[in-house]
Amino acid sequence: MAPLIALVGGTALLWLLGLAGVEALDWQTSLRGGLALMFTLTGVVHFLPSRRRDFAEMVPPALPFPYALVTITGVLELAGAAALLFPPTAPYAAIGLALLMIAMFPANVSAARRGVTLAGKPATPLLPRTIMQVVFVAAAVLAAV
Repeated sequence: MAPLIALVGGTALLWLLGLAGVEALDWQTSLRGGLALMFTLTGVVHFLPSRRRDFAEMVPPALPFPYALVTITGVLELAGAAALLFPPTAPYAAIGLALLMIAMFPANVSAARRGVTLAGKPATPLLPRTIMQVVFVAAAVLAAV
């Protein structure tokens, strides 16, 4: 839920600043800022020791090197967040992050089906997680176009 709050809250705050007169903050730039906030949050969490274990458990058992995959996805999320803040790279970053979210979705499905816990709580059930994933990917696509 924290990523959704970061996306919506960050986007709304930036958009309101744009409405208040900050010319550089149109709806798309505000959305990119909200996505950057969300991916900074989720990327950093990949490197917190207790959450790394949780994320490694989310990786489907058929995939090798779960900790390496957690590191790679965390680095990609942080790099994508930074690239969203620069207009020349923002569309490419947004598409790359949309593809990354699609590629990582099977880990969320696996975690929900196997009853993996994250920070002591069960993984988000599949239907709400799927809805959030659609929102996240749609936001990234809108940030790209």
